[in-house]
Amino acid sequence: MAGPGGAVRGRFAVVGGGIAGVTCAEKLAAEFPSEDIFLVTASPVIKAVTNFKQVSKTLEEFDVEEQPSSLLEKRYPNIRVIQSGVKQLKSDEHKIYTEDGKEYIYEKLCLCAGAKPKLIVEGNPYVLGIRDTDSAQAFQKNLAQAERIVVVGNGGIALELVYEIQGCEVIWAIKDKAIGNTFFDAGAAEFLLPKLTVESQETPIECKRTKYTVEGSEEKVRPPGASDKLGSALGPDWHEGLHLKGTKEFSHKVHIEILCEVKKIHLQQEFIQLQQTSLTFPKGEKNVEVDEVLWPVYVELTNGKIYGCNFIVSATGVVPNVEPFLDGNNFAVGEDGGLEVDKHMHTSLPDVFAAGDICTAAWEPSPVWHQMRLWTQARQMGWYAAKCMAAEALGESIDMDFSFELFAHITKFFNYKVVVLGKYNAQGLGSEHELMLRCTKGHEYIKVVMQNGRMMGAVLIGETDLEETFENLILNQMDLSAYGEDLLNPDIDIEDYFD
Repeated sequence: MAGPGGAVRGRFAVVGGGIAGVTCAEKLAAEFPSEDIFLVTASPVIKAVTNFKQVSKTLEEFDVEEQPSSLLEKRYPNIRVIQSGVKQLKSDEHKIYTEDGKEYIYEKLCLCAGAKPKLIVEGNPYVLGIRDTDSAQAFQKNLAQAERIVVVGNGGIALELVYEIQGCEVIWAIKDKAIGNTFFDAGAAEFLLPKLTVESQETPIECKRTKYTVEGSEEKVRPPGASDKLGSALGPDWHEGLHLKGTKEFSHKVHIEILCEVKKIHLQQEFIQLQQTSLTFPKGEKNVEVDEVLWPVYVELTNGKIYGCNFIVSATGVVPNVEPFLDGNNFAVGEDGGLEVDKHMHTSLPDVFAAGDICTAAWEPSPVWHQMRLWTQARQMGWYAAKCMAAEALGESIDMDFSFELFAHITKFFNYKVVVLGKYNAQGLGSEHELMLRCTKGHEYIKVVMQNGRMMGAVLIGETDLEETFENLILNQMDLSAYGEDLLNPDIDIEDYFD
């Protein structure tokens, strides 16, 4: 129904067509079947959770699929997808203004606008930010002509990318000592590294995700460096079915430069004027050979080395996409740039909630949970935010959702199953903790973080079948000091103790 001045009124509005927004809208639509739920999204496709499996109390597995928004409206006839970006939020008037000139009045609003890639430099045509399906496709086009690329970043996407690329030299610049720092420690990195040098690669499996492309959008050439059109984040198997092959015939060629960042990026002309030398791809340990080839772009690292390449992939994490909402609204913003939310997913403004990558958890977390901008948390937060909005609308009280008791994430790296639980990297535990390890080369890697005889976190790589046991041990905080090193003794069936 129309309000004053042609504004459309709705009880609930959600902004963002990613996992958090779609999950939130679906949950609200199910709780209030007779109310219209507005889902405002700039993209014609939405991200849907499919094949959802609850693996254990806190671990869940699912695929993420891009679908046309009409499918969502079919599933929930009371969801109205508004395909437009948000121009402005006037929270004191409970109003959203969309780019297409319309106004919507809401009672309760949930902001789920995600995050965008943190680019090392803005507006450089040779720097690609990778965090979503569009940029992965752009990446594939560029890679087909590439002989050498530089990858910057040390999170999950950088890790997978470097593993999947074939036939192209990769210089991988990381600021840490070891690869995959967001998920692993040096030990796990060592366990995975041999996979980077294995010559033969299994044939890529077909992509599980159906890709919908917007009609005609193929022809529109994206201007160089156009990362402002926000796609949704990549799924755990986003690289499957993309043929990540460069021009050269060998498979893996990766050289890792540790403990460094990008100091400066030089275009070819600037590099020539610098009168510096750049380096070839290292043949042995020492990289001292001067490169005679002229490259389109050069990366100068903080360790003094300069490499030429075809282009640079910036996979250095994300920044919450808060821009459209800040103007004229007094949001409390977290240190990481996200909208602060309390334990009921409430921002600092009345009737405005937030979930997923855009928000910063500002409640006092459980000792074994922390926020990480991942698919699993986007889904949990979106679902829980809807429950909180519903409870508030109905004047009911609600308990904190169980998924925030324990950090738990399941993924795949280098074709190994990877489970991370609790404070798996001893986050925030200071020096008062100890690690226990069990590792079988090429088979499994198990690391447990202990504090005062209690299990605080774990990393499980491979088919260990220990995730449920460890989840229970972390949740019930049982004193395990009596078991000592036997906790990980493969000859002792630990499950028998703790069923």
